[in-house]
Amino acid sequence: MLLVDDIQLAFGGLKALSGVSVHAKAGKITSVIGPNGAGKTSLFNVVSGFYKPQHGRVTLDGRDISGLKPSQRAYCGMSRTFQNIALFHGMSVLDNIKLGAHTKLKSGVLSAGFRLLQTRKEEAELSREIQRDIIGLLELDRVQHHPVEDLAYGLQKRVELARALVMKPKILLLDEPVAGMNREEKQEMSRFVVDVRNNWNTTVLLIEHDMSMVMGISDQVVVLSFGKPIASGTPNEVCTNPAVIAAYLGVGDDVAIAEATAA
Repeated sequence: MLLVDDIQLAFGGLKALSGVSVHAKAGKITSVIGPNGAGKTSLFNVVSGFYKPQHGRVTLDGRDISGLKPSQRAYCGMSRTFQNIALFHGMSVLDNIKLGAHTKLKSGVLSAGFRLLQTRKEEAELSREIQRDIIGLLELDRVQHHPVEDLAYGLQKRVELARALVMKPKILLLDEPVAGMNREEKQEMSRFVVDVRNNWNTTVLLIEHDMSMVMGISDQVVVLSFGKPIASGTPNEVCTNPAVIAAYLGVGDDVAIAEATAA
């Protein structure tokens, strides 16, 4: 579903990504892990179009989208959440979720501004679809009409996931979806991500520091260290990889990683 091929990204003399490639198979959960500063978020920003790399390409469902803006990539079927919650306060849970459906709506600015019949019908159908497919799936029934700022942190993260899902993306990018959550909230979010994959066959690309979540739900894991790929494989293969162990123990230079790999 997603092919990220030989990405090179630098900011002046600082190399953020060097030769990074990721293959996310359709209907699978692929996780990108690595110590702080490994380049995970930079990779996500390249995939979603916020950063333009100096070299490499991004292909979604067979289409080269390397030259497309973030908004254009959304229309191609890409959706993402962010590490820091980016909900709109002063709006209800349901209204925040509806905002994620902009790629599906056909009404223009004038139609929406004058609340024409076509717009009202389209919004009514959208509300029914959200109720049917998303509110129940993410267990947001009781809070759907509450202002988002009144919700607990874990519920706000769940609303952000719902907003990303409403466009029924081909690929869902999740940037640290359980950061700051307690144990119970992490377990719930893990279950929701797996349910989305199972029910909708959605391809998921995930960044996360919580290794219990990553190893519990991922089909494939890619490991970055200092902007370079050092391992890729199943969770079991990655867990026992010497280079990965070295990186997470704080061995930070290329020589140490090379020695660990050779071992």
